[in-house]
Amino acid sequence: MRYRNLGRTGVKVSPLCLGTMMFGEWGNPDHEDSIRIIHAALDAGINFVDTADVYSQGESETIVGKALSGARRDNVVLATKFHGAMGRDPNEQGNSRRWIIKECEASLRRLQTDWIDLYQVHRPDAQTDVDETLAGLSDLIHQGKIRMAGSSTFPAEEIVEAQWTAERRNRERFVCEQPPYSIFARGIEAAVLPTAARYGMGVIPWSPLNGGWLTGRYRRGMDTPTEGRASRQPGRFDPENPVNARKLDLVEKLLGVAEDAGCSLTHLALAFVLRHPAVSAAIIGPRTMDQLVDQLPAADVVLEDKILDRIDEIVPPGTNINPEDGGYAAPALTAAWRRRRPSGR
Repeated sequence: MRYRNLGRTGVKVSPLCLGTMMFGEWGNPDHEDSIRIIHAALDAGINFVDTADVYSQGESETIVGKALSGARRDNVVLATKFHGAMGRDPNEQGNSRRWIIKECEASLRRLQTDWIDLYQVHRPDAQTDVDETLAGLSDLIHQGKIRMAGSSTFPAEEIVEAQWTAERRNRERFVCEQPPYSIFARGIEAAVLPTAARYGMGVIPWSPLNGGWLTGRYRRGMDTPTEGRASRQPGRFDPENPVNARKLDLVEKLLGVAEDAGCSLTHLALAFVLRHPAVSAAIIGPRTMDQLVDQLPAADVVLEDKILDRIDEIVPPGTNINPEDGGYAAPALTAAWRRRRPSGR
């Protein structure tokens, strides 16, 4: 496996990053089976593992901790995230310095490690000054509890704000961004990817298979699977939804492109993401050993320009087929009071 630079950090990572969201209650509840999948990925050359505190409310981190205990930990670039609610207390979530410090300690315990290589902000937090967030992360870096800090699903303007804040306030900066990116979710090509490249940030896209849409698992005339993501987010896979109906049509076209490229649709989708010059690694999220084995060869697939041109014709650059695949909605669009003056003023 040919390793890549994680931005300008000097850290070398495998082009496929093992995402562990599907290990635990959200996907595969069998800890021993999940550990076998993790070990198989490491044995195949993957040295980059990504998880998050909120995945199955800490269970994913616990599984990863078991899998990496002992000598395996030293050779793995381990990433996790914070932001999502981990309890009923209103302060057990978000991007405050208070929560960052507390939750990092909890993740270290679950992961059975003394340090986290990459600690990422899972989503922006409009209620918290980014300097407050960077201050907490900087303290953790100086204490040696984390090695690097990153963001996830940040719009371009917030990436820029964080970089400027780090420079002006003498904080540690975000060294990478983890955005949604796939053939069906290309919105980040317009601003996020160029911005990350401008600041020398590594990019580790999540959902390069668009939640399974780009595996050929969902096709016209076939029953919609009821397990995994389809059970937790049925609206994203309902064939009666016009957006999903369009995806079904596009899948048929992309299957023809994959056949001409001499690879499966899964490999086409992963190779597409890996061809972007800003991308360091693509996150795969297998639930079973068969899924891992199916996805691993994609690291060696290189798509010719004519294949990429055909993909551009089917899904134009910068296009999100389903707006919800963007992963983050700006507060100004979700809270009416942010767009309106009080009555009578």
